[in-house]
Amino acid sequence: MNIYIVIPAHNEEQFIAKTLESLAKQTIPPKKIVVVNDNSTDKTRDIITQYTATYDFISLLDTNSSTDHLPGSKVINAFTQGYKTLVNDFDIICKFDADLIFPPNYLEKISEHFNQNQSIGMVGGFCYIEKNKEWVLENLTNKDHIRGALKAYRKSCFDDIGGLKPAMGWDTIDELLAQYHQWEIKTDESLPVKHLKPTGNRYNPKARYKQGEAFYCMRYGFWITLIASVKLALLKKQPLLIKDYLAGYFRAKANGKTFLVSESEGVFIRNLRWNKIKKKFL
Repeated sequence: MNIYIVIPAHNEEQFIAKTLESLAKQTIPPKKIVVVNDNSTDKTRDIITQYTATYDFISLLDTNSSTDHLPGSKVINAFTQGYKTLVNDFDIICKFDADLIFPPNYLEKISEHFNQNQSIGMVGGFCYIEKNKEWVLENLTNKDHIRGALKAYRKSCFDDIGGLKPAMGWDTIDELLAQYHQWEIKTDESLPVKHLKPTGNRYNPKARYKQGEAFYCMRYGFWITLIASVKLALLKKQPLLIKDYLAGYFRAKANGKTFLVSESEGVFIRNLRWNKIKKKFL
């Protein structure tokens, strides 16, 4: 299968070489890797160019977006710029972060999943972070959700969901819309990926309201937003975030923020969420 990878990178001089090295050494190499250097002020670009000189399937694209490191919009705008440079002959399109170390068989295994089940639209491994010199499962990782750091899409699924939304919550919306279009989501816990920089540890302080805004824009409604806010805040071990998430939700509602999904998609999403909640408690 033809695998294309787009990697948005902003000030990743500590990690980008490890990511590219692990992808260059795959048992099944990708056809193309585009690294989008998004307004980096460190040595990120210099490191990328070392790899473009060594591997003909790695290329560099420079772009300049906002200097604010806000979740969602910045990374997806950079991804989209890289995606536009690709020809349309891929089978799998991947959005990978620039701070990951992949096992050597990662691309081979996700290709097998796509080949073996034509109903699978998205595949991903499990993210691990280092704590006390041991690699432990990142607490936001679970079998029902592919982390935004390592998304892989079948081309027809990617087309069905209309690409990635440049907003907080994009890595949940994609899975919800994939299921709306009757695609399956596959996570493979036998594929441990080292996540070198914990999620969100460099986000702008303004980002704390963005999650609640995302819940509103996904048409969750208040009660699902409340449940999701409590769950996420507790997973992050920061219960005070519940207040920020709800404030973001009501701000978005008061300001009439544009929804990211249609009304019919919203009905499907709410039903899907309620069914999962009921299964956990009944």
